[in-house]
This record gives sequence, C-alpha cells and structure tokens, in this order.
Amino acid sequence: MQGSPFKGVRGIRRLLNALRYSLEGLAAAFRHEEAFRLELFLAAVLVPASFFFAVSGTARALMIASVLLVLIVELLNTAVEVVVDRISMDPHLLAKRAKDIGSAAVFLSLINAAAIWFLVLIG
Repeated sequence: MQGSPFKGVRGIRRLLNALRYSLEGLAAAFRHEEAFRLELFLAAVLVPASFFFAVSGTARALMIASVLLVLIVELLNTAVEVVVDRISMDPHLLAKRAKDIGSAAVFLSLINAAAIWFLVLIG
C-alpha cells in the first residue's frame, strides 16, 4: 500500500499545507452544501449572541462548543456523503445506511446544541 506523497513534508510547510487544505475544505462545504451554509449562519448568529447572556465562562464555552460541534459533525457527514458518491452513485443499501447514519449524527449534534442552550439559559 502506497502512502500519501504529501506526508513527507515537514515543519512549517506542513502546517501551511494543512491550513490551506482546511480552508479549501471549508470553502468547498460552503459552496456545495446548503445544510452547512444554514448551520454556519446559525453559528454566526448564536456565537455572538452567547456574549449577551449573563452566564459563566464555562457555560458560554459550552454554548459555543455545542454550535461548533454541529459544524464539525456536518463537515464529517459531508465527507462521508462525498466518498460514498465517489465510489458509486448507484442506489445501494450500505450507501444509504452510511448516509443515514451521518445524517443521524448531525441530528444528534443539533439536539445536543439545543439542549445545552436551553439548560444554560433556564439555569
């Protein structure tokens, strides 16, 4: 099995490459995924809003982290969907299962965010 030709890069060059790949991934998700754009809009509203509530630093950190977790899970779900589609666009039970499980993960991350915000704000 052959490894990635990019793994031989070291030091600051590797960090710069990783940053570039990450930014390209965010841009691709923004360009191609409506769900990511909606969740990013939600984050753009909720993260600043968290500073308007009289809560502890820990509570605010939980509120922000829960919103960021939604974005992270959405990115991973999108990656799964892209890989499944790359393999084959033909309907297949395992492809559906993989996509449905990824979608369920996003759903649970949204429930988690809503629960954290609710509990922090009523507490």
